[in-house]
Amino acid sequence: MTTIGIIGAGEVGSQLARAAIKGGYEVVIANSRGPESLRALVADLGTAARAATAAEAAAAGDFVIIAVPLRLINDMPAEALAGKIVLDTNNYMPWRDGRYAMVDSGEKTEHELRQEHLPKSKVAKAFTHIQAPRLFLSARPAGDPNRHALSVSSNFPEAVELVTHLYDRFGFDTVDNSPLSESWRSGPGQPAWLAHAHQTRDQLAANLRKARRLPRR
Repeated sequence: MTTIGIIGAGEVGSQLARAAIKGGYEVVIANSRGPESLRALVADLGTAARAATAAEAAAAGDFVIIAVPLRLINDMPAEALAGKIVLDTNNYMPWRDGRYAMVDSGEKTEHELRQEHLPKSKVAKAFTHIQAPRLFLSARPAGDPNRHALSVSSNFPEAVELVTHLYDRFGFDTVDNSPLSESWRSGPGQPAWLAHAHQTRDQLAANLRKARRLPRR
């Protein structure tokens, strides 16, 4: 059985863990406070989940989801993540993260920075324009004409393929918005972001094309 490592156990990380377990995956989940602090969450998730440190979750996962904000100085276990596909759910929020000059200027996206932090990993931006509760509310079976879509951005086709498979298991279609330098198109304030998960594949593709660089506040 495939194991997903999840670093971050807040609203996004815990909801992705629930969706993963429902999809038939096992989960190893971590947060910054240590495995003991996750006892209640793991009990709620059931026998397919266990708590660990961030490095242990990274090592245990066949692939790994990072569900915590990016820091300018890397705080992820880079060596444990080496050789793995890493799904980054982060959105740059200056009010929360502080100002990142290279992101504000458009020189780099936050996901390109994550890739630089994890040079031996294959980073994909995923799950960034859907509210966590909608992972279940918006899911539809394959072939449903109203099935909602999510975007993925990566510099690695194999990472896009994995995310596409995962989205399908979770009940969503995929629009490939690669490479990571284009990941801003689904970021906060853009049409794809404002629609959240309420868009089909064609609608999402159109919204990504409508994206325009926005001034940072």
